[in-house]
Parts: sequence; C-alpha cells; structure tokens
Amino acid sequence: MKNGKRVAIGARPPANPHADAWVRQGDGADIGKTDLYTARLTIDVTSALRARIKVAAFTRGITVAEMLRDLLEHEFPEKQP
Repeated sequence: MKNGKRVAIGARPPANPHADAWVRQGDGADIGKTDLYTARLTIDVTSALRARIKVAAFTRGITVAEMLRDLLEHEFPEKQP
C-alpha cells in the first residue's frame, strides 16, 4: 500500500475447460507418476550428507528423488515377511 491507497486486483478470468484438460493430460510421459508418489516426506540432513547424496545420484545418472525412493522401497518393501 502506497500512501494509504489500495490497489484493486481484477477478478480471475474464467477458466478454459479445454486448456485445463490439456494441462492435466500432460505429454503421457508421467502417466501414473502422481498416483504412485502422492505424499511428500521432509527430513533434515547435514549439508555434508546432502552433498554425498547428490553426488551419488548424479554418478548413477538418476535424480535424488529416484535414488531415495528405491532405497526406501528396498528397506521397506510392501510385503514384509
């Protein structure tokens, strides 16, 4: 607010259902990805550990998220004995 004056923000434009459907559709490469990984997990690690994790993922040619998902799946399989 400058000088005590309020600036009005216009109304949101009406949604275009065709555009919204196109955005939700994606390019097909991520089909099912959101169905598999819908929860976010946040942990605190030291910056040194974070660096080692990032280097390991880069060396393997995968993302940190992919590497950690694989690690967690291995440690906590869906069907435990």
